[in-house]
Amino acid sequence: MPKETKILITGATGFIGSHLVDRCAISNHEVWGIDNLSRRGTQFNLSYLCKKHHKNFTFKQLDLVYSEEIEKFFIDHGPFDWIAHEAGQVAVTTSLTNPLHDFNSNALATINLLEAIRKYSPKAKIAFASTNKVYGKLADLEVRELEKKYAFEANFQGVPETQPLDFQSPYGCSKGSADQYVCDYARSFGLKTTVFRQSCIYGTRQFGLEDQGWVAWFLIAA
Repeated sequence: MPKETKILITGATGFIGSHLVDRCAISNHEVWGIDNLSRRGTQFNLSYLCKKHHKNFTFKQLDLVYSEEIEKFFIDHGPFDWIAHEAGQVAVTTSLTNPLHDFNSNALATINLLEAIRKYSPKAKIAFASTNKVYGKLADLEVRELEKKYAFEANFQGVPETQPLDFQSPYGCSKGSADQYVCDYARSFGLKTTVFRQSCIYGTRQFGLEDQGWVAWFLIAA
């Protein structure tokens, strides 16, 4: 990115979002972060980011479920050059116990954000954090067990973009819907979007739980 890029990161105090804020702020970009602060650990990450990057990081507590709030935010503080959409409900188990909350947090929130971008920041480059759950069980791909890991029989690195989508669980449906809306807003409205379908990521400042972020959860438990 060019110097002094104006960046917006949703879910800015979550695991991925906080690392993006950190990296972008270190590179002297103007960084804006929004988050509803609903997840455990977000207050810790917010304090860390505000203390470390108080000169070029601005935070607003905001819930993307409310379209009027996000539109006002874009009117007041946009446009942005680059937007990373990291906010959302992240657990399959939570989606099974409360599917409506899951839909609102992932599908509705994403289209609200896309509409605000389309109206007030259409030139922005957009990166969306999707999930491997959009592929379902990958039943057509053979997997073999090696000494220290499992690997695809086809011997490729990762799942190819040609792999058919198969949304399973409310979480898979909500993230998959958001995933496809992000792709289609590029086709329909010319937005510059990229979708990352991530799998089992982990690292520092991740407050893992039994139902999500379980690598971090095992390490914390140990």
